[in-house]
Amino acid sequence: MGNYEHSTTVTTDPDALFDYLADIHHLPDYFAAMRSAEPAGNDAVHTVAEVDGNRREGEAWFTTDPDARTLRWGSEGPNDYSGELEVTGADGGAQVTVRLHTERVEGHDIDEGLQATLAQIKRNVEGGADRAAPRPS
Repeated sequence: MGNYEHSTTVTTDPDALFDYLADIHHLPDYFAAMRSAEPAGNDAVHTVAEVDGNRREGEAWFTTDPDARTLRWGSEGPNDYSGELEVTGADGGAQVTVRLHTERVEGHDIDEGLQATLAQIKRNVEGGADRAAPRPS
């Protein structure tokens, strides 16, 4: 079993950052393996990802709590995969913390993936790579 957690600080308004991250359509902008994400009714989301060179398509769940600025997601399957992303205020902007739980034990790859996700969020927002990304405050 593995539980992983990483954080970074982004120079932007915490509420604007949460709104950007909570939009299902933006998931492929910051999750490197994700190719598409579309709402599928209620809390369901249809995802297409490329993992280890293999196309994976399926249903997952995705919930948001705007008051707590928290996203939660997961999927059924043998890896008991779920995650949480939380945005809080920080000096100079917002802190983003991502937590992941999985039964898959490949800690180094998972740590690298979480760090890459946070780095991509920071690049998108601070570098303006995505026109829909919130701008620094």
